[in-house]
Amino acid sequence: MSKKNGAGAVIVAAGESKRMGGEDKLFAPLGGEPLLARVIDAFDSCPAIEQIVIVIRDERLAEARRMILGHDWSKEIDTCTGGERRQDSVKAGLEHLNKCEWVVIHDGARPLVTPDLIELGLKTAAETGVAVAAVPVTDTVKVAGGDKIVQYTPSRESLWAVQTPQVFRFDIINKAYRRLKEDVTDDASLVEKMGHQVKLYWGSYDNIKVTTPEDLVLAEVLWHKRQE
Repeated sequence: MSKKNGAGAVIVAAGESKRMGGEDKLFAPLGGEPLLARVIDAFDSCPAIEQIVIVIRDERLAEARRMILGHDWSKEIDTCTGGERRQDSVKAGLEHLNKCEWVVIHDGARPLVTPDLIELGLKTAAETGVAVAAVPVTDTVKVAGGDKIVQYTPSRESLWAVQTPQVFRFDIINKAYRRLKEDVTDDASLVEKMGHQVKLYWGSYDNIKVTTPEDLVLAEVLWHKRQE
């Protein structure tokens, strides 16, 4: 990807790790390195990525900067403080990107992302301007009301579990964050609300999000399996 249509990455790492039993998952060890460093490794190894912005809580900012200085990463890596909500953090990250045509937004708690998965997202996004990693749902899903009574069972054939990376043409996601103020947990939802087409691309069942201590154990197993 040339400078003319280069890509920047926003890694959202401003969560509070509330379900980790007091441990900050972003700096928990994974294969002997901080979990967040494994995420940066993947983006630093992706040829299309020219700049990386890490969005992190203010109290972890100094630690993140020390980690960056302690690694020999080749890409331009910046840090900024996150906001109260996830979308506030993403918006802060977008504001710290240099001029680029594409932006890849990724959860800092998904350490098993690969350069190939990032590249596939960028390639797919060229079709509609937006591409989101996802995998088909394997469990049966029930839709129920507040009384826990099942209302209906949607067909699994049309259900996908959304992941990150999520790739956007910069002008599309920037406009979405400036126009829409609703609370969202998924960046693509904002673009959908604007009526823009969102293209899914194959993610990976290994691309798990570390939320609990059990997730961290699984991530360690998957990491070592990958090294075999």
